[in-house]
Amino acid sequence: MVRSNIANAKKKCLWCDFCGTIVLGKKCICGNNPREFEINSPGDIRPCIGESTDLILSLFKKEFGTDTPLRGKMIFLNKVPGDDRVDEIIAHGAVIGIIKFDLIKKCFSIELRQSGAKIFNSYASKNIITLGSIPGHLKGKLVAGKDIKDVVGDFEEGSYAIIRKGEKVGVGVVLGNSSSLKEMKKAVKIRDIGDNKNILLSPNSDREHFVRSNRKYLKKIESDAIHNIKSFIDQKKTPITISFSGGKDSLAAYGVASKALKTKIDLLFVDTGLEFPETVEYVKNFVRKNNLRLHEAQANNAFHNNVDIFGPPAKDFRWCCKVCKLGPMTDMISKDYPNGTITVEGNRMMESFTRLKIGFISSNPFVPNQTILNPVRTWNASEIWGYIWMNELEYNPLYEKDFERIGCYLCASCLASEWKNTERIHPELYRDWINYLYKYADRHGLSKEFVDMEFWRWKVLPPKMINFAKNINLKIKPISTEEPSIKMLKGASSCASGGFSVEAIVNISRVRNFSAVKYALKTIGDVRYSDEFEVALLKNGNTTVKMFGGGQISVISKSFEDAKLMFERAVKALLRSQMCTSCGICAKKCPKHAITINNGLHVNFNKCVSCGKCETSCMIVHYYNKIIVNR
Repeated sequence: MVRSNIANAKKKCLWCDFCGTIVLGKKCICGNNPREFEINSPGDIRPCIGESTDLILSLFKKEFGTDTPLRGKMIFLNKVPGDDRVDEIIAHGAVIGIIKFDLIKKCFSIELRQSGAKIFNSYASKNIITLGSIPGHLKGKLVAGKDIKDVVGDFEEGSYAIIRKGEKVGVGVVLGNSSSLKEMKKAVKIRDIGDNKNILLSPNSDREHFVRSNRKYLKKIESDAIHNIKSFIDQKKTPITISFSGGKDSLAAYGVASKALKTKIDLLFVDTGLEFPETVEYVKNFVRKNNLRLHEAQANNAFHNNVDIFGPPAKDFRWCCKVCKLGPMTDMISKDYPNGTITVEGNRMMESFTRLKIGFISSNPFVPNQTILNPVRTWNASEIWGYIWMNELEYNPLYEKDFERIGCYLCASCLASEWKNTERIHPELYRDWINYLYKYADRHGLSKEFVDMEFWRWKVLPPKMINFAKNINLKIKPISTEEPSIKMLKGASSCASGGFSVEAIVNISRVRNFSAVKYALKTIGDVRYSDEFEVALLKNGNTTVKMFGGGQISVISKSFEDAKLMFERAVKALLRSQMCTSCGICAKKCPKHAITINNGLHVNFNKCVSCGKCETSCMIVHYYNKIIVNR
């Protein structure tokens, strides 16, 4: 379905004008050649279903007086970067607009695109501006009110309008309300404009058309996934399980695994205590209807027992996953599968940065005694949904209520728009968590915007949220910290796998960007770092260290002494990255000349051999025990 164009971060998709749907493979089942169109990366395109469709139709009807060009048509959504939910709206083989959630107004809006203006031009009854004779190039131009011939509709500043000028049609952003537009010196900003040649409108279509057009392709990716599973488990005596979260991806993984396995299937489900009621009911009904065995782990009150200690979970501090999901899962596997298990999961590369390089076989360092198979790792969301519909698999009803992803109802990683949706369908769950957040903010001297503007979702605000705060002239007071300190969550202790782990939270005032830690960690071992999610992963022999921007550090090692040693070295590395005095002693000590000093420690990854000589020469390391406090 997609071909990347790395130069401009675009992806090419295929659309069948005769079947009115996206084509996932190279050809449509109807035999007609599909047409190319472009979407933005990453391209995890998904079909628009249920209340999501109703929302799109209502927004177009509100803005342009009609939804006729979209009613009965197949619509797709493509998530793109933004402050919150931002989706490209795809219909008739083109990106016709953008749907955005406004974090301030707590509502959705439509940003029309040129293809959308062409499609709606013949049908719209409002938000239309007709221009007079204006010479020259119009795209990107500011148009004065005196050059406007006619205004149709009652709209506010910032609205998107269909622009008409002679035989041309386009889209513009109005810079005032409709009643005062003709008197303004700068009335409309033209975003795009071109000929009025109509886009070929697709026939009515639905999910059945989508599946029929792509059945051959869906059968092929199913066959490949089944083959991969069979090839791995052939002649293995380890019990096979399927992780079943209640989401669409794990459902697709169940679908291929159920066809690959000859034995009775065991499903693994963790009730975190924060699941949507619909999810719990769905999982249990699915197990009963399909005569499956369910192994259920219960977190019970783990979240509420720990939230006062750790504070609200955040995108960069998801302690709740460890406490409420991975912990109970580890306990369940050690009890129910003492010799280990091979688990089929629905992990996909497009879901997150950390899964971009996931292989068919993987493991979770926090869940020992488990080998993970990822048969749908390369699938996009449209392939997932096409597979589910082709096999008539019953899915979680929450997907029909305008949820893109389904996890814990208060998950810090969910969108504010989805959180608003939770308020609508479960006001009591929403109210309880919001009340807690307000009390937390009050205890820490934080403004109410910490809650209202969703800043609680980050331990350390990323650049996009810092910019968002600046744009609305909002100063967010950080949670105060004293001297650098360590709060141990788990001292070096044995794991069920036979290894040892250490977990803690390190509080330290930031002097530099957290990304500086990658240089200090490189002096210890091999490092990978995600700037977007502020997470560093260190490997040194049999020891793995994860360090998050929020201060959480976890270490897993084969030996007790290595776990303790590497934890201390990781904390020292964090201190070095933030407290470096730029004295330059370490650079002189480095035998490979891999270190330079430029507002702190910088390491050339190609030269550094992680010998650690710079570490032993550092003043910060030398006074480590006096600098940091154990709490």
